[in-house]
Amino acid sequence: MSILVLGSGQLARMMALSAYPLGISVQAVDVADNKIVDPVTKQVINNTLERLIEEVDAITVEFEHIPEDLLEIVHRSGKLKPSVEAILTGADRVREKKLLEKLDIANCPFSIVTEVKQLEDAVESLGNSLIIKASRDGYDGYGQWRLHDLAELPKLKEQLSKLDLQKVPLVVEKMLKFDRELSLVAVRNAEGDIAYYPLAENLHYQGQLHVSVAPAPHVSNELTQQAQTIFNKLAESLDYVGVLAVEFFQIGQQLLVNEIAPRVHNSGHWTMHGADTCQFENHIRAVRGLPLGSTKVTSPTAMINIIGCKNFAREMLSIPGCHMHWYGKTPREKRKMGHFNLCADNYQQLGASMLALTEYVPVENFPMLKDEARRLMDI
Repeated sequence: MSILVLGSGQLARMMALSAYPLGISVQAVDVADNKIVDPVTKQVINNTLERLIEEVDAITVEFEHIPEDLLEIVHRSGKLKPSVEAILTGADRVREKKLLEKLDIANCPFSIVTEVKQLEDAVESLGNSLIIKASRDGYDGYGQWRLHDLAELPKLKEQLSKLDLQKVPLVVEKMLKFDRELSLVAVRNAEGDIAYYPLAENLHYQGQLHVSVAPAPHVSNELTQQAQTIFNKLAESLDYVGVLAVEFFQIGQQLLVNEIAPRVHNSGHWTMHGADTCQFENHIRAVRGLPLGSTKVTSPTAMINIIGCKNFAREMLSIPGCHMHWYGKTPREKRKMGHFNLCADNYQQLGASMLALTEYVPVENFPMLKDEARRLMDI
């Protein structure tokens, strides 16, 4: 059995490592040049994309920003899971917003801007506290701008006037005061069976995920049901197969969809040690037509991204329940170099382990860690 992954980064690597014990081989495509590589060693494999598409049993993606000509080639094979519609929707915020509107799923009030002068209309309808997002290719805080005061508008318009908004429109959203950010990671197979992981609580810094805690503390059954109902609507509409992540803003007891990700997701990395079957294995199971694995939580877990750090000592592995995943990348600012998973018997112990971790890592690269550790210790 074999699977081809479009994209050759850390998510393809973790999918491959979860597939091998199942007897499934995984190869990846570097979408920048269409070279075939081993997703773990990164060695180039002497094979052509056309031949590999014919040879493999299934094709999937590690991220949604796949060149559309490549997507079309793969789509014609009939082996692509999730569907091309799902991938294109996750890659384009305008498509995403239209889908949410069609399904009557609550999300942030917004306007679509294709000309800079339309920003004034957006301010008039949404207010002068806005977040402005490029509809394509924006992630981890890139391709985003904020407006906090009307006096900032002329400078912002000048900055955005340099962009081709006809080609890549802007999605302008009202900046809401929310209680916290949550995400639901779940997996659906071709028969429509769904296995849900619990909601995770996510902490962002400068638009980038730094910490996820799962299960999220203080989640009511009603909130869980609301999230799962939204997932069901999206998955059924897209005839989805594989892992899908839905990110939410929580305001009181209402969830607003922030965005969807048609793939395995950073906020689901905790499942590698905190759940019976991790998201990567479940994605492989779904796209290959195998029974879905149990999503039962085995321990409260915190996932901490290692961002922009150079290589450092590994003494933190002495912390009970500490697991490290290093991606082997060249360091640069805001680049995800790896992640820690910390597992514990309860939230108080989890907070204590997070606090212990701060003794081993450069604090400037982990700005959310101490405060979140103390919060969990007080639960």
